[in-house]
Amino acid sequence: MPQLNPAPWFAILFFSWFIFLTIIPQKVMAHTFPHEPTLPNSKKSMTEPWNWPWY
Repeated sequence: MPQLNPAPWFAILFFSWFIFLTIIPQKVMAHTFPHEPTLPNSKKSMTEPWNWPWY
């Protein structure tokens, strides 16, 4: 079984991790959502109780 030369594979591994750790996180963190979430109202709405017969 032939042995692989580690020189090109190490360079590919190194550059791929370099891209994963430097370029991609910047692009992901720069992503903005089209609609920013809004805070819910602090005032509670009045709910009416159920008046169903439980029999």
